[in-house]
Amino acid sequence: MTEKKFDPRHIHKLNDPKRLETIPPDVLWGLADLKAPEVMVDIGAGTGFFAVPFADKVKGGKVYACDTVDLMIAYMENNLPEAYNGRIIPVKSSETKIPLPDELSDLVYMINLHHELEHPKALLAEARRLLRPGAKMMIVDWKPEKTPEGPPLSIRIPPSEVVEQMTAVGLESGRAPDRLPWHYIVIGRNQ
Repeated sequence: MTEKKFDPRHIHKLNDPKRLETIPPDVLWGLADLKAPEVMVDIGAGTGFFAVPFADKVKGGKVYACDTVDLMIAYMENNLPEAYNGRIIPVKSSETKIPLPDELSDLVYMINLHHELEHPKALLAEARRLLRPGAKMMIVDWKPEKTPEGPPLSIRIPPSEVVEQMTAVGLESGRAPDRLPWHYIVIGRNQ
């Protein structure tokens, strides 16, 4: 594991309710501006912390909660509330391959993952494969500036670089309004 990757021994940090103050799901949902979504894919889902509020937005839909770490998959399988059975589906993936069908999703999102990626364009291309025509991709990551928490500045990726990477894989992309204290949001649309 490189020092860029989240250390699974700190799994408790992923469930800290304070995360909802700095990354409010309602703000993300509003900026995603989805029309009747049915399927979402959470890449780097960790414990499913954000999959839960997103699943609540699509009562009849599903969230595929993908992660590369067996511990995270096991955590979701054993700890997500029973009400989410069949609505949040843990999926073991690799960094660049997600075992789901083409054009499955209305939204693919990643929260605090992009700075960890070894091959960001490869993952973005894979994420685009999962998007239906006109569907969206949302990346939320740490601003490249000093914040009270977060990874070292040396591994943070500026939003302009994320926009360039999205564009390189064929997504129309742009930075969303700056509504979060420590994070930026980049949203891309599948053409």
